[in-house]
Amino acid sequence: MAKNKTEYTDNDVMDYIHQQVDQPQKQADSVRLIALWTEWTGEKSKMWGSSIIGFGTYHYKYKSGHEGNAPLLGFSPRKAALSLYVYFPTEKNESLLSQLGKYTMGKSCIYVKKLSDIHIEVLHAICMETLDYLKKEYNGIGPVC
Repeated sequence: MAKNKTEYTDNDVMDYIHQQVDQPQKQADSVRLIALWTEWTGEKSKMWGSSIIGFGTYHYKYKSGHEGNAPLLGFSPRKAALSLYVYFPTEKNESLLSQLGKYTMGKSCIYVKKLSDIHIEVLHAICMETLDYLKKEYNGIGPVC
């Protein structure tokens, strides 16, 4: 079975932000997301792979047999946009998207240019819905060791 590309690392989150994120707005938005998601999840930020900042973890196993660990919530301050890994297609999340603000959608993530383009209270509701979904869907979610 193939090894997962995105695994938890011991790399320092703030070092990553200050050394790899060259846009001041993305640095500021990253620091704000860290504060918000630490509050919302009760978890500290951890690096996953080379560029994803994640909070907590859960273990997944697909019907195909592929399994691994992933952060409960995560984001990556990419050059073009902030990639927010916060979305599962629940009925509630589907309705919340229309209220989020200016974003684009990938297969499983939300792309925003800057946090001021979206409504933080709606992002909070999406994150909480996703956390509730993960708690119901997967057993043993918890902090990264």
